[in-house]
Amino acid sequence: MELLRFATAGSVDDGKSTLIGRLLVETKQIFEDQLEAVERTSRDRGFDYTNLALLTDGLRAEREQGITIDVAYRYFATPRRKFIIADTPGHIQYTRNMVTGASTADLALVLVDARKGVLEQSRRHAVIASLLQVRHLVLCVNKMDLVDFDEQRFDEICAEFSDFAAKLDIDDLMFVPISALHGDNVVAHSPATGWYEGPTLLHHLEHVYIGSDRNLIDARFPVQYVIRPMSHEHHDYRGYAGQVASGILRPGDEVMVLPSGFTTTIASIDRFGGPVEEALPPMSVSVRLSDDLDISRGDLLCRPNNAPTVTQDVDAMVCWFSERPLRQGAVYAVKHTTRSARARVQELHYRLDVNTLHRDDDHQALAMNDIGRVTLRCTVPLFIDEYRRNRVTGSFILIDESTFETVGGGMVLGATAP
Repeated sequence: MELLRFATAGSVDDGKSTLIGRLLVETKQIFEDQLEAVERTSRDRGFDYTNLALLTDGLRAEREQGITIDVAYRYFATPRRKFIIADTPGHIQYTRNMVTGASTADLALVLVDARKGVLEQSRRHAVIASLLQVRHLVLCVNKMDLVDFDEQRFDEICAEFSDFAAKLDIDDLMFVPISALHGDNVVAHSPATGWYEGPTLLHHLEHVYIGSDRNLIDARFPVQYVIRPMSHEHHDYRGYAGQVASGILRPGDEVMVLPSGFTTTIASIDRFGGPVEEALPPMSVSVRLSDDLDISRGDLLCRPNNAPTVTQDVDAMVCWFSERPLRQGAVYAVKHTTRSARARVQELHYRLDVNTLHRDDDHQALAMNDIGRVTLRCTVPLFIDEYRRNRVTGSFILIDESTFETVGGGMVLGATAP
């Protein structure tokens, strides 16, 4: 069964956690005792309704304040598809958590309060989803019950968001009027929105086509581990384990090893349970090669005539996570696929204003939750593709070597001249 990963996004109190709770309840993923506990807690806190946000807000501080702080992952399934949901925070100081949740998503649900319209965080999260190459975006105009399901209000919000989204790199944009609290247009069509002729939210999630989102052209296999059992029956086995980042690998295919540049052929591909005839992303497999080559963690297998860019100079957009700002000249550890290096910030080109999409060229640093364009000089070559082409080989994280804190996430724009 096909898997769809999606993330919620939007401003504070737009109803992200409530929407996920509604989806879990309507698709029968919640046990009766869990629902009874939520109903009891809702009554104890004076609510005259069942606060479904309590199903996802797991931290004590989240429940006490009625906010989402960390990313909460939930799972559900329908007869047509399996789903992994990332419920991300709406507060600006938790933008980095939103980046984490959306980094692996196929689709983003941006929620907007029908009374408030498109806010700064709505735009910020849409920009981040675009930067992270989330190709499908659904704008859920929530709390329509509080504006009497006014069609004109829905159209105004859709028009405003469409104007803003036209500046972004979004392939598929859809609008749905909903009430997460009461379930209108979430799973079933609402009689209160007779003017809405589109699908319900769940129907769209079940049918949105994501097959073309995977890169099956550029074969990329970062080596994570060398398997050498050394047992009597497998004394000559040497396999290179990892996860297929993109492309298709088959026995007999010619491959090139980076950084050495040596070429060989694939002898066999194994996974738990036995050999397979082909490996697709994101399968985790062990690849055996026809020749004995010096290959270790951090190396990469690709096609001889379709290789990534090998460079020490990387141009990238960076989302900054740390309270200590990024400054030009600073040195960080870099983790790119299975390869590690150290990198100096050669140049901070600009900070991106997520509200206007203007570039602030005079900015001298990136503060927490800022997004900017930088050039990095790495100690060893990295094997990169543009992020828009390959989300695995086009992404990296920056780590503070003194605290081992992940301080930034990067999306590769390309290589720069040294």
